[in-house]
Amino acid sequence: MAFEFTDANFKTSALENDKVVMVDFWAAWCGPCRMISPIVEELADEYGDKALVGKVDVDNNPEVSMEYKVRSIPTILFLKNGEVVDRHVGTATKAVLAEKLEAHM
Repeated sequence: MAFEFTDANFKTSALENDKVVMVDFWAAWCGPCRMISPIVEELADEYGDKALVGKVDVDNNPEVSMEYKVRSIPTILFLKNGEVVDRHVGTATKAVLAEKLEAHM
């Protein structure tokens, strides 16, 4: 199951994590977000011990969304050592997202 990032836990959970972190910025009303949601969940299950895969609901967590200049959703950020190392905007296949995760491990 994908981790639920919030404005309150983002710093400690994502930025201070020693694993690669994949963050899906999404909203319940977003069709493309709902399309990739099962992929994000699968990746969270498959990479659970090697990476932290989670989601940020942009409607409920505006601070972190603004901080990372998320203007379109879905936006997926890949973080390593607290820094953004990759960004993907729009839908993607599981293979594309897995490849990006692997590249930063």
